[in-house]
Amino acid sequence: MDKSIDYSHLLYKYLVENTGLTDNAARYLNVMALLLVLLAAIFVVDFVIRKILIKTFNQFASVSKTNFDDLMIANKLPRNIAHIIPLLIAMEFTPIIFMDFPRFDGVIEKGLQVFAIVLTLWIVRSFLNTLKDYFKTLPRLKDKPVDSYIQVFMIFAWVAGFMSAIAIITDTPFVAFLTALGAASAIIILIFKDTILGFVASIQVSINDMVRIGDWITFEKYGADGDVIEINLATVKVQNFDKTITTIPTYALISDSFKNWRGMTNSSGRRIKRALYIKQESIKYLSADSVNVLKDIQLITEYLETRQADINSYNTSNHINKELLINGRNLTNIGVFRKYIDTYLKKHSAINKDMMIMTRQLAPTTQGIPMEIYAFSSDKRWENYEYIISDIFDHIIAALPYFDLEIFELPSGGHFIT
Repeated sequence: MDKSIDYSHLLYKYLVENTGLTDNAARYLNVMALLLVLLAAIFVVDFVIRKILIKTFNQFASVSKTNFDDLMIANKLPRNIAHIIPLLIAMEFTPIIFMDFPRFDGVIEKGLQVFAIVLTLWIVRSFLNTLKDYFKTLPRLKDKPVDSYIQVFMIFAWVAGFMSAIAIITDTPFVAFLTALGAASAIIILIFKDTILGFVASIQVSINDMVRIGDWITFEKYGADGDVIEINLATVKVQNFDKTITTIPTYALISDSFKNWRGMTNSSGRRIKRALYIKQESIKYLSADSVNVLKDIQLITEYLETRQADINSYNTSNHINKELLINGRNLTNIGVFRKYIDTYLKKHSAINKDMMIMTRQLAPTTQGIPMEIYAFSSDKRWENYEYIISDIFDHIIAALPYFDLEIFELPSGGHFIT
């Protein structure tokens, strides 16, 4: 220590003995010179260690089979680690430089301790970001909200670092500082309310597997309809089909209702549920001649022959007067048309035959009688799905006149021209 003291005062002794400077001025110049030497040494050491560490990591990454080390370099982990030794040098030699100025020494020592906390947080952040990027490359974790977990750890680290820095600056023991912090917990909860809610929501979303990255969700309240591209502590980002981005609070996923299409994506088909509105005045009973004409439609030939034979047998055995079609049992054009649609769907190559296929008539409305198709397309891709629906309804609409049926539509100006 004596040698250190002698070395640290060499310039001071020279200035006092040879230049005639006052004792106080010589001390200040001595400190400034030593400080410049220390800063230069720290800069050189930091530069050399940083270059060595980065080169070593790059060489190791070039021969390594995993991409974890590449991600460490990308997230500047070696660069941040390189600052540790220069910081230790600064902490070691600062008391020697400022031994004649204990007041400055205390301030700088606290500053270096706070910087040590900040550097630790940088290293932790780089490591956590590396883990985040690495986990996203793993197939089993690719659709999990990894960002949320990493942000939670980072928040705890920043809070711990902030409290430690305040405790150092105020010379307050850490335990006492935590005790005082507990008294202000209500204010803290109010300030970090959104973060706490987001944290709770992220855990529930993950545990209940409500949303994954890549899921198609529809959230009408926020105008979101597209694929989830990011899930973090505070927000969920959805890329809509028009390529806009909608940001949804994570807590909204558990407090509000939304639709996740993952069940459809993982199923064997995508639902088709659409109706035609048949004009009520076009519905009628079918005479025997009309039935015979419809028998030429191959999809329902067998059905009409079997059905007409059953009806004729019933009407004959019960002595039904068929001078009026309403008497007894009869076929209707809408009923035969419904059977035609059902048969057409069951033979359509794009319809999944293992899932429900149904053609049903809904309650009459002021726009006519809805004839609804309920089935599932084998192809779930949006473009192909829409093509399949269009193909089916093109055929059905074109088939309506063969059954003397009409689609309801509101009258246009052309309907009133005389």
